[in-house]
Amino acid sequence: MALVLHSTNNNKNASKALIAAEYTGVKVELTKDFQMGVSNKTPEFIKMNPIGKVPVLETPDGPVFESNAIARYVAKSNPDSPLFGSSLIEYAQIEQWNDFSAAEIDANIARWLYPRLGYGVHIPPAEEAAVAALKRALGALNTHLASNTYLVGHSITLADIIMGCNLSIGFRMILTKSFTKEFPHVERYFWTVVNQPNFCKILGEVKQAESVPAPQSKKPTEPLKPKAEPKKEVKKEEEPQPQEEEAAPKPKPKNPLDLLPQSPMILDDWKRLYSNTKTNFRDVAIKGFWDMYDPEGYSLWFCDYKYNDENTVSFVTLNKVGGFLQRMDLARKYAFGKMLIIGSEAPFKVKGLWLFRGKEIPKFIMDEVYDMELYEWKQVDINDEAQKERVSQMIEDYEPFEGEALLDAKCFK
Repeated sequence: MALVLHSTNNNKNASKALIAAEYTGVKVELTKDFQMGVSNKTPEFIKMNPIGKVPVLETPDGPVFESNAIARYVAKSNPDSPLFGSSLIEYAQIEQWNDFSAAEIDANIARWLYPRLGYGVHIPPAEEAAVAALKRALGALNTHLASNTYLVGHSITLADIIMGCNLSIGFRMILTKSFTKEFPHVERYFWTVVNQPNFCKILGEVKQAESVPAPQSKKPTEPLKPKAEPKKEVKKEEEPQPQEEEAAPKPKPKNPLDLLPQSPMILDDWKRLYSNTKTNFRDVAIKGFWDMYDPEGYSLWFCDYKYNDENTVSFVTLNKVGGFLQRMDLARKYAFGKMLIIGSEAPFKVKGLWLFRGKEIPKFIMDEVYDMELYEWKQVDINDEAQKERVSQMIEDYEPFEGEALLDAKCFK
């Protein structure tokens, strides 16, 4: 008998087990046509979970309910599971973060979000307390993630799966950019995790909430009548999805950069020259760049990471830069970049050079890529020979750069 998960396909608690299954290779089947408020009220379901909560995992040895317990069961179903760490202390720390995620993150997001959706009484003082508690928890998480790519160890564990799923409903529904920007390391961590292939298979594309939902005007008792109004329960479970679906049909406005006057510099030609030049780089590629460069149609920018003193671990620093470049993918048509990780020992410095279409940093990049706020940006003055030479050195991966060795150099093209 395969493991059968009783839940809708958009339940973040069910997603924990489904993502764990992707990492462990355990087969978990999601029930078809599950209806919240209907399927979980049948005698068969109540026999598996007497209080009718979702999800429930049906196993050959009996049912399991409570989402974290289900995720643990799935993760442990493969004896070679990579999700519980490699030592007793890592196992304990994974469970530590699972408890923290449930009690400090998930619970406080729920106390803030659900009353606004009408699933309870919206009481402003209670909301203020929930937001304050959530900020305190995110602050602690942000401090931990300042020097850690993942919660425990150097790869995804069950702690990241549970934390990622718990944060996902917050990011989708109520944690706007203006709120999360106070916690840049949490932002970096969240987008790194949910963009992992095994997360994407289950969660799909995650888009951050643009606004905090207004409190529902209807009476708070109305959403609490699933028996009399089963359809209302269906709507309640599916409510997070339509909010994203509503945005999809809107006509996509043309990118303002496509409306700029045509430039003699063809970005793809420069990228091709950069990639194909294997020898005499300075004489061929660098010379070619300056011959092509159009200061009327493009602009050059230096960037310096604001928090270099936190770059104490080499692989964490490299992961930060790699995540930044991954999130810049939306700008590939309009940009070229070089990111240098500098230093032979910690703390490592991160400096970059970017070529953007237009005379300013494109607004859609500033709005969509949160990493941009983590850097100081300065436009290059190409009339300054020293700055122009610095541009050439950064494109060339010149070493030593400004007197220091390069740990790594990454290119966005």
